Amino acid sequence: MPHFAPITRDGLVELITDHIRELDGRALIAIDGADAAEPVAIADHISTALRDTGRAAEVVSLHDYIRPASLRMEFGRTDEMSYRTAWFDYAALDREVIRALRDDARWLCALWDEDRDRSARSPIRTAVPGTVLLVAGPMLLGRGLDFDLTVHLDMSEPALHRRTPPDDRWTIPALLHHDRDNPSAPTFFIRWDHPDRPALRIDDTARR
Repeated sequence: MPHFAPITRDGLVELITDHIRELDGRALIAIDGADAAEPVAIADHISTALRDTGRAAEVVSLHDYIRPASLRMEFGRTDEMSYRTAWFDYAALDREVIRALRDDARWLCALWDEDRDRSARSPIRTAVPGTVLLVAGPMLLGRGLDFDLTVHLDMSEPALHRRTPPDDRWTIPALLHHDRDNPSAPTFFIRWDHPDRPALRIDDTARR
């Protein structure tokens, strides 16, 4: 039976960093979590730790692969199913980041500017040998994306309500439904209700 062991935030970053360093060649890492979990912040800490060891590392935020407002809000700004299926462009993420890195040693750091609602016009970047790309954002797991290592920052419904701004709480049912409909066994499953006191799930069945 799985159990949870307390771990510090710094200890978690060190643990994940050490596992990533064991991966040969270019690597793709998912930091999966609701916006309330601040997955980009964790990805930034890990990328900094990797660069401190001499490994090239960059972060891709899923919010830089958001769809245009006209598409994601076609059925209203607070439509739950749209948030799950039309809000973020997972297919473009797969094409421009994941498969591009694997096949051509290149990647596009941003596709769409969410604030300005227009193309990000980011240049295509070339990945040096050993580059690690950390993709961070909500609902990444359960979509068949080819990651080498996955991290899930798990938050309960009460925690999501505590940490999600009122205007964004309409997304909570979608996040919970996605997790229920797409059970996964990430490499690291982290209980994240209290980010200052995370807990790591310990079991023998975790897989990427």
